[in-house]
Amino acid sequence: MLAEERRTHLLDLVRSRRFASLPDLADALQVSESTVRRDVEQLEEQGSAQRIHGGVLYCGPAPKLPHFDMQQPEGRAQKRAIAEKAVGLIENGDTILLDGGSTTYEIARLLVGRPLHVVTNSLPVANLFAADPNSDLVMIGGNICPRTGVVQGPLADSMLAALRVRKTILSVAGINEEGFFNNNLLLAETERAMMKAADSVIVVADSSKLGRQSLTHLCPLSAVEFLVMDDGMPDGWRERVLAAGVKLLVAESTGKEQD
Repeated sequence: MLAEERRTHLLDLVRSRRFASLPDLADALQVSESTVRRDVEQLEEQGSAQRIHGGVLYCGPAPKLPHFDMQQPEGRAQKRAIAEKAVGLIENGDTILLDGGSTTYEIARLLVGRPLHVVTNSLPVANLFAADPNSDLVMIGGNICPRTGVVQGPLADSMLAALRVRKTILSVAGINEEGFFNNNLLLAETERAMMKAADSVIVVADSSKLGRQSLTHLCPLSAVEFLVMDDGMPDGWRERVLAAGVKLLVAESTGKEQD
């Protein structure tokens, strides 16, 4: 079996099981564990799998949902940079709540394998952590949006009211002087419940969201503690965000230096 063919087979095994031990993979492929380790290193570089204590987790593309399929490659690069900046706010042992945005999905991919308590209303995010032996996962129940795989509505809100987390991480559809916006009335109500459950609220958004509003107003700028964004912010926005008392983290995505 050629190396590329073997790695494809290995990835298929990990994808189907979500988690597989090195001995199991070695037996299935009829190769040594050292060969499996080298193959996993290649897959890690591609972002398809991650080696953790005891085996390998699948960390490949999100399930085929329209919300994820419509993301452009350049948008993914920005979201990845934002995610890499945002994970620095998460400490091992934290209890975190993740919504179902494409940027929060990138954050989830980077957090797999860390000792965390994870709460989410996103099926794609939950799928990443479901087989992770290092994390504890709580899935919010309720009505599922088929376009995004996100749970929302009164049942979700009721469950969130009974939970407390250290950090809630949200994505938004628009940001202007009035605050943060989303494009789904039910989801906005669920995200407000997520905010109430948290000691600290972190919004992650690419700079294209600035100066835009959407269907429903989520909250004022001052209602969140952190905003994590790429370095494409238009003039004046840094000052507006900081004036609202928000801590701004800027992710390098174009090679420019930032203060």
